[in-house]
Amino acid sequence: MSLLDALSPLSGGLGLLLILLSVLTSAFTAAFGAGGGVLMIMALAQVMPPAALIPVHGMVQLGSNIGRAGMTWRHLDRATLLAFLPGVALGAMAAAWLLIRLPAGVLELCIAAFVLFTLWGPGLPGRALGRLGTLIVGAITTLLSSLVGASGPLVAAFIKQRQAGRLAKVATFSACMVAQHLTKALVFGAAGFVFHHWLGLILAMVAAGFLGTWLGLHVLGRLTERRFDALFRLALTLLSLRLAGLGVARLWGP
Repeated sequence: MSLLDALSPLSGGLGLLLILLSVLTSAFTAAFGAGGGVLMIMALAQVMPPAALIPVHGMVQLGSNIGRAGMTWRHLDRATLLAFLPGVALGAMAAAWLLIRLPAGVLELCIAAFVLFTLWGPGLPGRALGRLGTLIVGAITTLLSSLVGASGPLVAAFIKQRQAGRLAKVATFSACMVAQHLTKALVFGAAGFVFHHWLGLILAMVAAGFLGTWLGLHVLGRLTERRFDALFRLALTLLSLRLAGLGVARLWGP
C-alpha cells in the first residue's frame, strides 16, 4: 500500500478504488459513447477535496479521451472538430475570468434538461447543427465543463445528431472532449492549482483508462447499430436524471 499511498493525498485504498473506477468508466464511454466522465466525477466527489475535484477529473478524462481518439481516429469527423475548437477557446477564456456563479445546482439542472430534450424532444434544426451552432455548443459546454466538470452528456447528445455511425460518434466525441479537458490544465493551472500533488494518481488512472478503452471498444464491436443507439440513449437518460437529482439536492439542500 505504500506505493499507492504515495500517489496522492488520498489513502492507498481509495487510490486503488479510483484506479479500478477508471477502467470501468473508460470502458463504459468506449462501449456506449459517453457517460463515463459523469460516473467518475460523481464518484470522485464522494472522496476528493472540492478544490481538486474538477482539475483532477479533467486531467484523467484528458488521458482517457486521448486513448479513445487515438484508437478510433480513422472515424473522426474532422469538420465537426474544426468547427468545435473555436468555441472551446471562447468557453475557456470565459471560464478563466468568470467571477459570478449561478446558485449551486442550477447548472446541473440545465445540463440534464438540455440532454433530455435533445434525446427525446424534436431534433435540433439544421442551422443548430451547422458550423455556427457547433461553435456555440463548443463554447457553452467548455464553460460548463470548467464550472461543474460534467459537460460530457451535453456534448454527446449534440454529437449524436451529427454522426450516423457508432464509431464516428465515439471518435468525434472523444476528440472534442480532448480539446475541452486540455483547457482545464490551462485554466486551473493559471488559477494556482498544484497538479503535482495528484500527478501519480492521475497517471495511474489514465493508464487504467487505456485498458478500459480497449475493453469497451471490443464490446462496441459486438453491438448492432440499433442496440448501440438504444443503450446510448438509455445511458444518457439515466445519467441526466441522476444529474438532475444532484442539481435539485444542491439547489434545495442545506
